[in-house]
Amino acid sequence: QVRLAESGGGLVQAGGSLRLSCAASGRFFDNYIMAWFRRAPGKEREFVAAISGTGGGIYDADSVKGRFTISRDNAKNTVYLQMNSLKPEDTAVYYCAAAADYYFTIRAMSGEHYDHWGQGTQVTVSS
Repeated sequence: QVRLAESGGGLVQAGGSLRLSCAASGRFFDNYIMAWFRRAPGKEREFVAAISGTGGGIYDADSVKGRFTISRDNAKNTVYLQMNSLKPEDTAVYYCAAAADYYFTIRAMSGEHYDHWGQGTQVTVSS
């Protein structure tokens, strides 16, 4: 069983940066595909970025491409989301997710692929 705990959210002005962290408990962290999703008020959950177990494969959403970077440190059982050039439309609750899957495919962009979720961390970007 994997438990996920996000941190690093907060209030930032447009154009600013934040780094989210997601610490995972449990063993064999590198066997898990990790991802970030977000949900803005009144909107559906949205895929942000995903990373393979080794860190060698990455998918990210067009809306964050070039601004957000997902990474992981398997020695620390932690995945990160570096968010730069933040915009008000990035305001959302950001969730970390994990999927025990050896194969990193486009399914990693779907929330249905994940069976472990964190509680979420609020990111608010003011204009």
